[in-house]
Order: sequence, then structure tokens, then C-alpha cells
Amino acid sequence: MKLKRGSEAYYIGVDEVGRGPVAGVVTVCAVAVPKGKNKAWLRGIKDSKKLTKQQREEWFEKTIEKRNNRTIYFAVSSVGVRYIDVSGITKALRIAVGRSLNKLRIKPRECHVFLDGLLYAPSKFKNQKTIVKGDEKKSIIALASIIAKVYRDRKMVRLSKLYPHYGFDVHKGYGTTAHYKSIKKYGICEIHRKSFLKLTNGR
Repeated sequence: MKLKRGSEAYYIGVDEVGRGPVAGVVTVCAVAVPKGKNKAWLRGIKDSKKLTKQQREEWFEKTIEKRNNRTIYFAVSSVGVRYIDVSGITKALRIAVGRSLNKLRIKPRECHVFLDGLLYAPSKFKNQKTIVKGDEKKSIIALASIIAKVYRDRKMVRLSKLYPHYGFDVHKGYGTTAHYKSIKKYGICEIHRKSFLKLTNGR
């Protein structure tokens, strides 16, 4: 879809983290940059999967500083395991995208929205474009992926203290060999996605 040029005041990048894990929430971040603001500080940014934990944290702290200076804005939303199991990951992502964009409180006609992969914004956002491997092509989408990753990882670390047998602080809910061994030994807990474990037969 070709975006229309007009009086839009913001560029927004959207990305998700947590589509594939067998445990934990799915998280979406929407990052908004006012049109005309200096975006030079975003040069060289990479999507979250290509950065170390320390590099992600550094970008996150830099973004917090920029937000405090009103150079950038962002909103994060997560959808939990129960909804994922009942309605599926696609609908969960759709809900999280809509919530994140609504939290920004930017009128749809005032922005261009760029989304990664298979994500789509609510239809009221007329100027939207989904970009395959967008986190590699658009710095604003890459930043959204980093913020979402930091938020979700921190949540999984906190949850690891409630469920210490599973190593959530290490694998963040993904289906690693160690994680499946823990499931076989201790069974599943409240934050496991039962629908995903059925698909993998619990390994």
C-alpha cells in the first residue's frame, strides 16, 4: 500500500516480540517520532534480534532520555496467555497493536504507520504500511522491536521468581531443550501457552 502524502505530524513504527514462545505474553510497541524532528540519533540501529542484551538496554535508556525531551514517544501493550489460548496469537497481536497505537493518543489522520512483518493497524489508520523484515529496513520499526523486547524480557525475569523451576529468566519462554525438560519434570504453569504446547506435543 502506498502511503498518501499530507499533513501528517508523526511517523510511527510498530513491532512485536513474543509471537513464538510457548510461555508468556506477546508484546507490541509503537514508537512515534514527530515529523521534522532530528532522527540522526537513530542511524545505525538494528533490530532487537541482532543486538546484545547490553546494546538493547543502552538503546532503551537513550530512548527514555529522548522521550523526556519530547523528541520521541512510545507505548507498549501486552496480551496474556489466556487470550492467546482462546483466540489465537493473530488476534492477540491485533489487540496489542491497537492498544499501543491508542495509548499514543495520536489521531489516525495525523500519522504514517509502518509495521513489521504480518502486523496491521486498525482500519482507521488509513496511512499504514506493513513491511516484510521492516525491523531491518526502518529504524523506527527496529527501535519498536528493541523496546518491546526489553519490556517483555524484564517481565519474564520477574516471572521467573514466581516460577523458578522453568528458567524463564534465561530462555524468556521460548521452546528450548532445557525448557521442555523442565515442563516434563514439573508440568506446566499458569503462564504456559497450552495451545502452543499442543502443537509441539510438549516435545
